[in-house]
Amino acid sequence: MTRIAKGAIGVEKGQDSNDRRAGEVRSAVEAATWAPSVHNTQPWLFSFGGDRISLRADGDRRLGVADPDGREMLISCGAALFTLRVAVRDLGYEPEVRVLPDPDRPHLLADLYLGARTRSRSDDNSRLFEQIRRRRTHRGAFKPEPVGDALLTLLRQEAQREGAMLRVLEDQYSRNAVAALTVAAENMHHLSPSYAGELARWAPSPGSTRQEGVPESAYPREAPPTDPHFPARDFARGHGWGTEPSILDWLEEPVAGVACTLSTKEDRPVDWLRAGQAMQRVLLRATQHGDVAAAFHTQALEVPGLRELIQTRFCAGDHPQMVLRLGTVGDKFETVRRPVEQVLTEES
Repeated sequence: MTRIAKGAIGVEKGQDSNDRRAGEVRSAVEAATWAPSVHNTQPWLFSFGGDRISLRADGDRRLGVADPDGREMLISCGAALFTLRVAVRDLGYEPEVRVLPDPDRPHLLADLYLGARTRSRSDDNSRLFEQIRRRRTHRGAFKPEPVGDALLTLLRQEAQREGAMLRVLEDQYSRNAVAALTVAAENMHHLSPSYAGELARWAPSPGSTRQEGVPESAYPREAPPTDPHFPARDFARGHGWGTEPSILDWLEEPVAGVACTLSTKEDRPVDWLRAGQAMQRVLLRATQHGDVAAAFHTQALEVPGLRELIQTRFCAGDHPQMVLRLGTVGDKFETVRRPVEQVLTEES
């Protein structure tokens, strides 16, 4: 009979436990990678050790021209952090999050600890988890069906739960003004060769196998303007790339949807992370209710003077972090993601 050394069974059990934990972490991080990010840069890195998952910003993926302070990068990482929270909770843990835990390591954005096992999974959290891969960014017109007032109220509440404010641009003059600022910012970007080069880096040509950036399948070409017109970024850069516009884009009056701003009281890195978490909570909830999608228009927020104007005139002095349109769509564009092995490491 084979003799088993004292303590060997305990080692095997411990190994099984570690393997199970590693599998759970991998599953949660894989879900987090489906968060939205500016230009689909996916500017995040994860590591884990014991019961801790750490989220770091990948500075090499920051938009040096459009986002010199890293604000949009941290908003993107905040969206990934919220998604990670939802995924960990779906695994049966209560996540404990410490944001910006080490001032000497600014790229360390959060440590998430796998807290106590919950007795039962939350149905509400499970419904959010189910939307993670269903959520898509939309670029174009929306269906004529309005987004209901009850849902907009719910989305405002969801943003507030994360410490942000979702404001609907209620009147036509406000919508027209913010749309015009977006047009102005897009034109200003076109005057910058360095901006064009940065955009080209994250807009691969058709047929590319890259698992990052904005693929051709993610934006329409030659779509007529909505009313008011919120221009999409020119990812095709005059090459005529993009998918055929959907039937929505060729309606007699293409519908712009509900225009909103997402803002925070302060404008620090912790607030950018807060805005990203609020944004993703809003997007997942919107997807759950009526398959409502979002189109992002942050060009004006990348021009300091225009961002200040939106702050004072349309955000009641709060700091605008996102400008977006909400509406219902038919078919959704495909997206791409890096495999989890490229963003997750185990600490030794």
